[in-house]
Amino acid sequence: MAGCERRADRGFVTAESAMVLPVLVMFATALVWGLLVVAAQIQCVDAARAGARAAARQDPPDAVVEVTREAAPPGARVTVSREAEQVRVVVEARPPVLHGLPFDLREEAVAAVEETVGAAA
Repeated sequence: MAGCERRADRGFVTAESAMVLPVLVMFATALVWGLLVVAAQIQCVDAARAGARAAARQDPPDAVVEVTREAAPPGARVTVSREAEQVRVVVEARPPVLHGLPFDLREEAVAAVEETVGAAA
């Protein structure tokens, strides 16, 4: 009797593995993609801060954009603006790998403009 039950259960492990394995692969893929998105968001934060620091030092606009793009994810859009005594740098990028998603990664940094040496003279 015990031998019959054992032979009848033989295919269940294979069937269960066939059902669970694709779910595990999809879950692992989603985790990796999520980590890539978080890494790209951190790159946007760093790029916006670096650009805001450069703009606050009153570096030339081309240099500010270049510094920001070097730190930003590939293909990011950089916007630099000045409002009275503040500079604002906005970095926008598409999420990595899945470009068809309906959202962008966006980060901005604001810094107070520093006084240049000799400006008061």
